[in-house]
Amino acid sequence: MTNAALHVARSGLDAQNTKMQVIANNLANVNTTGFKKDRADFQTLAYQQLIAAGAASDAESKFATGLSLGTGVMLAGTSRQDSQGTLNVTGNALDLAIEGNGYFQIQRSDGTTAYTRAGNFQRSAEGTVVTSDGLQVLPQITVPDGATSITVGNDGTVSATLQGQTAPVEVGKIELASFMNPAGLQSIGNNLLVETAASGAPQVGAAGLDGRGALRQGSLESSNVNVVEELVDMIETQRAYEVNSKMIKATDEMLQYANQQL
Repeated sequence: MTNAALHVARSGLDAQNTKMQVIANNLANVNTTGFKKDRADFQTLAYQQLIAAGAASDAESKFATGLSLGTGVMLAGTSRQDSQGTLNVTGNALDLAIEGNGYFQIQRSDGTTAYTRAGNFQRSAEGTVVTSDGLQVLPQITVPDGATSITVGNDGTVSATLQGQTAPVEVGKIELASFMNPAGLQSIGNNLLVETAASGAPQVGAAGLDGRGALRQGSLESSNVNVVEELVDMIETQRAYEVNSKMIKATDEMLQYANQQL
């Protein structure tokens, strides 16, 4: 008797353990602004082809089904689910939410561009619009000193009303980036994503045009994690892990019996 079943069950334990980590990360970020949940995708490992379907069984007949033995399972990858999160009204002038597709552009400290759905922006000491970590929003927007109010249109146009004036003046325009395959963006932490070969190059333009979503001032997009769904997935993953553990125990007992009796 071989121990192939042990290796199959072990691959199941590894895969379910990794899926549990994905679920844990989703639940940990249930209140993270603009967070998009991940899904664990599985695929089979290589099969052992003992008898090929259609191979000759004798001089006149062929096998109808063949004989293939699976060698286990592996995690093929994690795919980000880009469904829209709920828009929560905050009333803050620099809280922005994207209703639809698109990402805010953020300049990282090394000069490269990152992307995010989290629109909880602030003003720096110089008046520029930045993230909570102090990273600059692109294109750069500077709110004049003494501005009494800030207005952001659905197309991203930013206007400020200066003290002693009644008519607002335009101070910049927030542009959004869209991707052919947004699921291909790589998460790097701090609510930031970066471009990869899988995501394609960013298509940058005004909000509300060419498939990009509209901006909503005074709102933030919540996480799209559904706690009930994640808890159900957690229970299913736990049960699958237990079944694979029992398979290892059962296979070990069979091998023990074979060693003692045969």
